[in-house]
Amino acid sequence: MSSRSRKPVWIIPLVVAGLVALLGWWGNERLHETIADALKSDLSATLDANVTALEIWTTNQMRMASTLAEEPAVQKIAPRYFSGDGWSDAGAGANGSGADALGNFLRPRISRMGYEIAQLVSTNFRVVATSIRIRPGASQPVPETQTNKFGELFLTDSPVIITPFKPAFAYLQRQPVRRGTGPDRTNYLNLINRGQPRRGDTMLMQVAAPVHDRYGKILGALALVIDPTNEFTRILSVARHGDSGETYAFDQTGLLISESRYDRQLQHLGLLTNSSSALNLRLHDPGRDLTREAAAGPVNLTGEPLTLIVASAVAGENGVDVVACRDYRGVPVVGAWRWLPQLGIGVATQVDASEAFWLLHILQLVFVALFLLLVLCALVLFVYYYANQASARRLREAELKLKQLGQYQLEQKIGAGSMGTVYRAHHALMRRRTAVKLLLPETGDEAAALRFEREVQLTCQLAHPNTIQIYDYGRTPEGVFYYAMELLSGLDLGDLVEKFGPQPEGRVINILTQVCNSLAEAHGLGLIHRDIKPSNIFISDRGGVPDYVKVLDFGLVRDYRNVANDPDKDGFAGTPWFMAPEMIQNPAASDPRSDLYALGGVAYFLLTGKMVFTNESASEVLHRQLNEIPASPSAITDNPISPEMEQIILECLEKDPARRPDSALALATRLAECPTANDSTPHERAGWWATFNAGNNGGATI
Repeated sequence: MSSRSRKPVWIIPLVVAGLVALLGWWGNERLHETIADALKSDLSATLDANVTALEIWTTNQMRMASTLAEEPAVQKIAPRYFSGDGWSDAGAGANGSGADALGNFLRPRISRMGYEIAQLVSTNFRVVATSIRIRPGASQPVPETQTNKFGELFLTDSPVIITPFKPAFAYLQRQPVRRGTGPDRTNYLNLINRGQPRRGDTMLMQVAAPVHDRYGKILGALALVIDPTNEFTRILSVARHGDSGETYAFDQTGLLISESRYDRQLQHLGLLTNSSSALNLRLHDPGRDLTREAAAGPVNLTGEPLTLIVASAVAGENGVDVVACRDYRGVPVVGAWRWLPQLGIGVATQVDASEAFWLLHILQLVFVALFLLLVLCALVLFVYYYANQASARRLREAELKLKQLGQYQLEQKIGAGSMGTVYRAHHALMRRRTAVKLLLPETGDEAAALRFEREVQLTCQLAHPNTIQIYDYGRTPEGVFYYAMELLSGLDLGDLVEKFGPQPEGRVINILTQVCNSLAEAHGLGLIHRDIKPSNIFISDRGGVPDYVKVLDFGLVRDYRNVANDPDKDGFAGTPWFMAPEMIQNPAASDPRSDLYALGGVAYFLLTGKMVFTNESASEVLHRQLNEIPASPSAITDNPISPEMEQIILECLEKDPARRPDSALALATRLAECPTANDSTPHERAGWWATFNAGNNGGATI
């Protein structure tokens, strides 16, 4: 177990998570301010556009009404009806009545101007004439809800807009109009649309202008009735913010006087019956989001307060706010509002808060996800850290138990790997220097441990001096597998080439010959190494013999003569850069010649400093091992290589095992016949090791 694994690395993602949270909070605040400022500007601009369009429309309406009231024909005919309170025949002529004289003049004009009906209203608030064809009767009073606006007109001598209202219509029966003031009297508003029945939820508006006599005195007013269903609501849709935005108008009681864009939804929520929202919906705050619950029937909000936006406008306040509040559906919205005193109505524009701040919500989700991911990472590392701590504790306990066995005295840890930890040690009785490797149960499954134990048992059969010696193996009572092997000092061939470059041919032949001798013994016992490579061949200055070779790591050793009983016969094993083609195609088909292929790759590496197939991924190397002929060593290095040595290497690297040397001993014989076989003398090798040991304190230890 490495020292790094003992450090509480789980603290790092926690610190990063804290920084992310802090950065997210700061970024959220700054972004919220930016979005809020932009949203306020957009909402105000949207409201301004709609209010401006509404003001232009009302100004045009009043201008047209004033123009019509100043028509000479109106000023000539109208005074006849303001002299009394009833319908007058003063204007009767060929058409039959004074009322028809006025109607005949006004009807074509108001039709072209888009009005439904024209009326003359006296200063005592009575309708004395209309533009429709009816039989004369008594004058009718103006509804009380409209007298204040007509009073304003008579007082200021200026046109006025009478905002939408809903008259109480009765079905108009096709019968003569009855005179009088009793309950059977037909209201004048029933006469709209030329005697056609109207729906009870129809909205109406009026624009009225003063009518003067020839001296400029106000005689009364000309009122033009408008059906605002199309125009008024359309004007409030001039500008809209986002997909959920809307602009609507309401009176001083909070009654909606324009149509909501959500009429169908309001009917589904139970806030409306099958009617328009205009003049039928009061803008109460339901106290909850009605769109998130199924409607169980009509919803009665009587007694509930008005929404904050409407209540503020009704109080005469103008404003814009991006702090979410509920609208008449209970949906959180942000909006802007304004009270228009000249019209006596409020106008508001709003958009769902979820849409207004969608970008902020997305970034919040990203930061939250990143924060949670870092916390999860910290949790995983925390568990891993304490699992390693527990593993280290068990290892220390195992070391103590091992020391108490009286067999080996552990001195110092000299290495660690995925399968265990290696210690420098000595035998308690023989005082022999050894390396002891401990394999913890959690480093692999039980099958792997059993396989490794079997391979150690096979390796114990090897006694050649050039093969690493295994002294002892077993299991502690705690289930820790261990084995003791000889302790070496020097360096492996991978380090040799990395530090000192390609080696002279004579030295390479000496090293390869010793490897052949080690493999010859193993092959004679039916064992193949299956992982010959530079890092598994160790050289040292041992007992006064320089360049003394030890073949290491028989962890993949297998009895090739008893493949049927090998539990790992089909397992893919080896290092791609040194694997024989038959080991790639069919691991069970490997034999001693597979080790000779790998040894040819080692020779290639020692002489050139390069792999047979270089700079490729493992999968690409395996493909090239199967299909490509390697380049000649002499073609890729300036290091002198004899033709005989080059021929030996290329024969070892043949794709067909039958074309390789027959055995390790045969290969050793071929190497001895090379003209450079004796170029590396013991004296030269001893000098090299003297220099190496002086500069490296003896080199690596294993």
